Amino acid sequence: MSAQIMMIDDDPDFVAGIKSILEKASYKVDAAYNPKDGFQSLQSKHYDLLLLDIMMGRGAEGVALARKIRKDPKLKEMPVLIITGLREQIAFLFPGQSVHPHFVETDELVEKPVEPKLLLEKVGTLLKLAEERKSKTPVR
Repeated sequence: MSAQIMMIDDDPDFVAGIKSILEKASYKVDAAYNPKDGFQSLQSKHYDLLLLDIMMGRGAEGVALARKIRKDPKLKEMPVLIITGLREQIAFLFPGQSVHPHFVETDELVEKPVEPKLLLEKVGTLLKLAEERKSKTPVR
């Protein structure tokens, strides 16, 4: 069965490109163009992975969403891959570090523009790790 992926990014062209790469690799992809709609979709349907942009709306709305997801009992185990052009934009906040490790809890971060091969590699790895985590979790 192919994985269900949710993508939340406010750039329709970028979403279309990424969606096309993932669908060619047999993933099912839904997209939302703002954090509010994205969170509603995450609440109403099961997803195996979230691709999330950080810089949306009036700033770093993706950060708030990632933190909200990590606090949600139903969503906190879902792997999150952040795809962003953020590094240059926040470099001044964390001098000497690429991204502060506690800035936002995430499974992986890649910078835009992302190479299709790298994207598929990261997605595959995160889905595999999530599957392994699930199989090790004792059923109550």
